[in-house]
Amino acid sequence: MITPRSWLPTPVLSLLLLGVWLLLARSYAPGQIVLGGILAIIIPLVTYRFWDTTLRIKKPWVLLRFILRVLKDIVVANFEVAYLVANPWRRLTPHFIEYPLMLEERFTITLLASTISLTPGTVSANLRLDGQSLLIHALDVDDEEELIRQIRERYERPLKEIYEC
Repeated sequence: MITPRSWLPTPVLSLLLLGVWLLLARSYAPGQIVLGGILAIIIPLVTYRFWDTTLRIKKPWVLLRFILRVLKDIVVANFEVAYLVANPWRRLTPHFIEYPLMLEERFTITLLASTISLTPGTVSANLRLDGQSLLIHALDVDDEEELIRQIRERYERPLKEIYEC
């Protein structure tokens, strides 16, 4: 017997894929909705076996707060980087920082690294093979410990609370 779970392993992802398809197509024509629906079913079916684990969001409200915080940080960091670039008399102090990780799951470490790279002025450069630290390049750093504290409080702790606790 075919169950909805067997042909739709991740309904939320499928809805997201359908939404992205319709936004990219810039059309809500019936043909686009059908094509997007077919892709939204086929893509998760084909890729599902390659995923490590099924995500369990333990605290969805914390996730919503996290997303809003990251979006705000991206906007603010864009202005800060624009200011730094527009003021050539300001000496930048770029640094590579070894960031010690509290996270244990590969997925949440990937989310943290992606979040850091999304924020202008910082880039995740490398994850140690033992998974204990992340190498981060920052465009302008006055205090390395303060940057580590900000990343831990703003990004890593909420990710741990959302996915690992």
